[in-house]
Amino acid sequence: MSPSPPTRRLRLGMPKRVFSQVLLMQLAIAAGVVVLATGLFLAPLGDQLDDQAMRRALAIAQTTAAVPQIAEDLQTTPPTVGGPVQREAERIRKASGAEYVVVMDLHGTRWSHPERKEVGGHVSTSPDKALAGQDVMEIDSGTLGRSARGKVPLRDSDGKIIGAVSVGIEYDSVRARLIHAIPGLFAYAGGALAVGALAAWLISRRVQRQTRDLAFSDISALLAEREAMLHGIREGVVALDRAGRVRLLNDEAQRLLGIGDEAVGDSPDDALGAGRTADVLAGRVTGTDLIAVRGQRVLVVNRMPTDDGGAVATLRDRTELEQLGRELDSTHGLIDALRAQDHEHANRMHTLLGLLELEMYDDAVEFVGEVVGDHRATSEQVTEKIEDPLLAALLVGKATVAAERGVALWVSDGTRLPDRLVDPRGLVTVVGNLVDNALDAVAGKPHARVEVELRADGRTAVLRVRDTGPGIPADRRELVFTEGWSTKKPPAHGKRGIGLSLVRRLAERQGGSASVGEAVGGGAEFTVVLPEALAGPDLEADPEPALAVTAQSTAEEESR
Repeated sequence: MSPSPPTRRLRLGMPKRVFSQVLLMQLAIAAGVVVLATGLFLAPLGDQLDDQAMRRALAIAQTTAAVPQIAEDLQTTPPTVGGPVQREAERIRKASGAEYVVVMDLHGTRWSHPERKEVGGHVSTSPDKALAGQDVMEIDSGTLGRSARGKVPLRDSDGKIIGAVSVGIEYDSVRARLIHAIPGLFAYAGGALAVGALAAWLISRRVQRQTRDLAFSDISALLAEREAMLHGIREGVVALDRAGRVRLLNDEAQRLLGIGDEAVGDSPDDALGAGRTADVLAGRVTGTDLIAVRGQRVLVVNRMPTDDGGAVATLRDRTELEQLGRELDSTHGLIDALRAQDHEHANRMHTLLGLLELEMYDDAVEFVGEVVGDHRATSEQVTEKIEDPLLAALLVGKATVAAERGVALWVSDGTRLPDRLVDPRGLVTVVGNLVDNALDAVAGKPHARVEVELRADGRTAVLRVRDTGPGIPADRRELVFTEGWSTKKPPAHGKRGIGLSLVRRLAERQGGSASVGEAVGGGAEFTVVLPEALAGPDLEADPEPALAVTAQSTAEEESR
């Protein structure tokens, strides 16, 4: 025989889905409220019905005692079944719907009773309070069973108490009224429960849509995974609410932005201060892979809106990539200079070879002398004015590249820079960047010219680079220093629009400045002032770069 399939056991317990749990809890709450409200209503309802029955009995008794004929007949006739007191009491009982109307004398002897055999007998409950002149309301048991009673004194025409009147309302009728009210009450309670159940279902459906029909365990696991992911990835994450306030920062974002958990709840402007980074996080600058600079870091920021009106921004550190890219650009510049020199050298060699083959030896000697003299003159002109070898070599190489591109690169007569630079490599980078920008601006234009001026003012280095290009409009002269702004095509290694911003940051960190204006005769003139760039006359330059020009703050490619 084949084995029988395993039987499935019915397991009872709380459902796992958030939707089901919320629905059950809300239904339980609604049912509990309805039951509690019904109980709170029924509890005093019985007491209210008892009170109403006792007051009704008291009112009938007061009305009966107010009939003068009954007091007179009580004094003039004996307690008999067919007596006038019995007849009047029965008439009132039937007319009022009371269970009994008993008239008694001062001794408690009945002069009336619904059961005729009880006429002339003594009452079953004490009438002392009524005979003492008090009105009495009570629930008590007598010969006719349990009833709601009202007792009042009976007075003659002179106001003297001569007996009492006791009226009873059948207690079963009171209970019947209570029971009769219960179905209607339950109907209202059922309607309220149905409305509550419908509201609970609608709310649960909304919760189901918002939680994507997940179980509480799934949500807990997602939260744990989110925490592990946010704090484990090497990418900064900043979440903002619909009001634009920071509501989440992972560890990497805190490291890249230089802020802590105290920034949660603040706007980007309050947490970071005014600047492009805050503008990008706040959504005032839109786009993908936006460049921002925070401190000495180059960041790539992407901002994505969320369904709740907030946003999530991711931050990537491009500092090392920028460093490698700029080193690559420097290498390309060196290769261009070598290629230009090689091309020029080949042309000179071909010219010299032709002169020798034509046996024009004197002309060949003169040609070699002119070439060597021109190159020596250019080198001597630069080295006489700029004593730092790195900076002088840079300008000689840039002059060769400029000549190949049809641009005249000049070192101004006012240039004087001693060999006391604290950070020659940093200044080489800044000069190379500005010269390259100027060469790009004037390339292809007739009578193109770039002029470099470097001078020392005490320990301050002042750099000016002028060109004969189209210049920069006045309304864009501050914009060129904005992170991410550029009119050039991006280089192979990434984005443009960083260099000038970082040059300005470098100068401002040293208490200096970087600005652009209009050169004499047209074109642009960039001015960079770097205080403390030179060591004192009696001090040696620090072998470590004092200007802290790191790879990310070297600006070799930026916008014009």
